[in-house]
Amino acid sequence: IFMNNRLDIDALQALLAVEASSGVTRAAEKLNLTQPAVSHKIKRLETQLGTPLMTRRSSADLFTQEGYRLLGYAKRILDLHDEAIASIGQNPLHGTLRLGISEDTSGGDLTRILGRFSRLHPNVQVKTKIGSTLHLLEWLEKGQIDLVITQVFEADVHPTDGILKQDKLHWIKSPDFPIALQSTIPFIAYDQSCIYRKWATEQAAVTQHRLNTVVECPSTQGILTSVRAGLGVALMNAMHIDKSFQIIDDQLSPPPDIVYVVRTRRGTQSQALRALVNTISDEISATLPKRVA
Repeated sequence: IFMNNRLDIDALQALLAVEASSGVTRAAEKLNLTQPAVSHKIKRLETQLGTPLMTRRSSADLFTQEGYRLLGYAKRILDLHDEAIASIGQNPLHGTLRLGISEDTSGGDLTRILGRFSRLHPNVQVKTKIGSTLHLLEWLEKGQIDLVITQVFEADVHPTDGILKQDKLHWIKSPDFPIALQSTIPFIAYDQSCIYRKWATEQAAVTQHRLNTVVECPSTQGILTSVRAGLGVALMNAMHIDKSFQIIDDQLSPPPDIVYVVRTRRGTQSQALRALVNTISDEISATLPKRVA
């Protein structure tokens, strides 16, 4: 009986999608299934294994202890499954791809996705470069990289861009930090190649707010730390803002929305590039921030 108790690949994929999307509803959207269909796949696994895999309580962890154990096995099973298909395929992908990413997309999720892509396509080498949005787009235009994953303002999205997620941009400060709009406003910013800083400078010229850059920092965490310390105000996307910050959009020019995109270099349409774009679009769209209402 136990030998016939085989785990279903589609059900394991559904379980991993629930983890990546932090819920059944968003997992169903990612898998292009209905929510009941995803729930049924998870329930079938639970019945098959004779143990609950999800807690189904809003105040608890998403998965039970056994659910987390199965997730570890599911990742390994699906990686081997995909590697087997790729290795036996008639037309293995090959070549070198140059990928540019901004700091906001350079975390563990993208690293995991690129690692999985490399295992599936061992003959494709992905060289990754991290930079600011303006630098990335310049490198793309000059042909120094083949594709970028970055954030752009909503008005700057190209028709050919792959849209991953949308997010809000906000002016923030420490709740204890007073600002006088008639005086010079201390500004905490990324370097000159940051689209946030460029927009803020242009808006200040229109509104006649006087911004003085008192901290220039290459990292998001450095900017957040400086804001918490009360050194000035900053522009920051919503995914990084918690209750320790005060949003002051009503006191300064309301910032535009931002969109996370995958953008490829014109004229680069190799099979390897399309495969990487599709993999990133499918996977990272479940982990980047949704648009905040």
